[in-house]
Amino acid sequence: MAAPTRTSARPRPVPAQVPVRRTKLFALPEMRWAALALGLFLLGLVAQLAGAPAWVWWALYLACYGAGGWEPGLAGLQALRAKTLDVDLLMVVAAIGAAAIGQITDGALLIVIFATSGALEALATARTEDSVRGLLDLAPETATRVDADGGEQTVAAADLEVTDLLIVRPGERIPADATVIGGGSEVDQATITGEPLPVNKTTGDEVFAGTTNGTGVLRLRVDRRAADSVVARIAALVEQASQTKAKTQLFIEKVEQRYSVGMVAVTIAVFVAPLLFGDSLDRALLRAMTFMIVASPCAVVLATMPPLLAAIANAGRHGVLAKSAVVMEQLGTVTQIAFDKTGTLTRGTPELVDIRVLDPRFDRDELLRLAAAAEHPSEHPLAAAIVRAAHTRSLAWSAVEEFTAQPGRGVSALVGDRFVGVGAPAALLEPDGSRTATTAAAAVDALQNRGYTAVVVTCERQPIGVLAITDQQRAEAATAVAASRAVTGTAPVLLTGDNQVAADQLAVRVGITDVRAGLLPDDKVAAVRILQAGGAKVAVVGDGINDAHALAAAHTGIAMGGAGSDLTLQTADAVVVRDDLTTIPAVINLSRRARRVVIANLAIAASFIGVLVIWDLVGTLPLPLGVAGHEGSTIIVGLNGLRLLRQSAWRRAAQLD
Repeated sequence: MAAPTRTSARPRPVPAQVPVRRTKLFALPEMRWAALALGLFLLGLVAQLAGAPAWVWWALYLACYGAGGWEPGLAGLQALRAKTLDVDLLMVVAAIGAAAIGQITDGALLIVIFATSGALEALATARTEDSVRGLLDLAPETATRVDADGGEQTVAAADLEVTDLLIVRPGERIPADATVIGGGSEVDQATITGEPLPVNKTTGDEVFAGTTNGTGVLRLRVDRRAADSVVARIAALVEQASQTKAKTQLFIEKVEQRYSVGMVAVTIAVFVAPLLFGDSLDRALLRAMTFMIVASPCAVVLATMPPLLAAIANAGRHGVLAKSAVVMEQLGTVTQIAFDKTGTLTRGTPELVDIRVLDPRFDRDELLRLAAAAEHPSEHPLAAAIVRAAHTRSLAWSAVEEFTAQPGRGVSALVGDRFVGVGAPAALLEPDGSRTATTAAAAVDALQNRGYTAVVVTCERQPIGVLAITDQQRAEAATAVAASRAVTGTAPVLLTGDNQVAADQLAVRVGITDVRAGLLPDDKVAAVRILQAGGAKVAVVGDGINDAHALAAAHTGIAMGGAGSDLTLQTADAVVVRDDLTTIPAVINLSRRARRVVIANLAIAASFIGVLVIWDLVGTLPLPLGVAGHEGSTIIVGLNGLRLLRQSAWRRAAQLD
């Protein structure tokens, strides 16, 4: 058997730097118009203070009106045609009203601050999109494809098709999700899996687009087109989620229309009432315009979505896809987590954990070598586990003859001059009462009682050993279970279709005490219903088709993205793309942080509006101060929400602070 290609020692190449997407300030038209409005305002102010003719600074201020006010004014008129009252239009009307009573400086200041606020909001949105779409920059634009005749051709990564053969040299980024078919190297997967150290990759291992090859040469077979790669799925789903609105936001927008209409009515009353009591037209109009500005719900409208979109983008960067803002909101209300076993708490990949030798003619390595040789042509998952274990021990064998596979029973083959069988105990052990058969049966029972799958190895139809195989527990499973208990305050539950012994064994290792085993898909749904009937808001974490019903029935369904079935991924509300269980309690905590920021933003916005409105109605609120207070509150809540985009926000969430 050919050994994996080894590379000579050499300095590790520096990985190619991935360009960071970051929208520049003046790349946005909103920012350019705001800057122009500010420049015209400053010129007008200088001309006014310098004693220039009134028409000069009036012209500059009116140009400022046009530069900063045309876009929100047009948007407001379009909304009005759709029978919707837009806050932008009210701001422009207030500025025009200020000019009408000779307060054009104050009106121009309102336009400048309003335009600047809108530009900052557009920049914040663009930066959020940058953090998501920047994921696509991880994958290189080109790839080296190997033709049928062995020739190499540079092609666009987007044009790669499934089964295409590629070669990736040291230091290059991997262009597509693929399987290693030759060579060997270490791959830096931090951008996709979050692993801090490079991972060794040899024949049969999976690699992801956007990860960086180390010192070896890898020959790959493409598994997914560029549009279907893990990194592309992250970007697409997070961008899709960014287009949705949370329940809180939908409620605010529903109330906003009624609030805006009521505000206009009150503004008219604030204007008319003083006139009836003898106040001057200018004073009454100024007070009314100031009231309309400070009472506008701009900050309230902006309080909800920036924190949730920032949380969605941050979670997406760390491998958790919340499919909508509603889901991000829901995650924070989860009070209990139910885990599936196979493929969730475990990797869903069988692993050889013990070798019991029954015949003194063979040692452990020879027994494993014979079993691996017989199983090598098989495609069964247990066969793959045996072959991997033999590779790990650097065991070698030649091609076998007379290979036969019997589904449900096992395989047999001629290995050298020995006829070897590997398979189920029921198929290979004959209860003939012999000492060897009795010893083999006892070994099988002992392993099965520990929750392992027992595989019998025979030579010339006589049992010579028993192999113990189990599913690989995820390294982070126990940590994730403990973190889930800490973040929800409730012990997690294990829901599995596996047998009770295997389920109990895993539960002890990961720290779960509530185990419900032997469940069919409908039984899992029933178990979720029982938990919900007790008042729990249950998040179900699973990967297989048999988990889809439970995910749909849960308060929040979370799918493991690496090996998850298509049905499960479609049914789930959130997807753990990197299959890192510790991100589940982290994203729940991040959702709660986002909710706290939303509440804080609403409190800030309401406080500003309340104080400024009372000041205007009871006393005399200067228009510039009202403008500064209103727009300042809008900027504050926007920037406060965007704090959740920072890496530190995820780190604190992961630490369950």
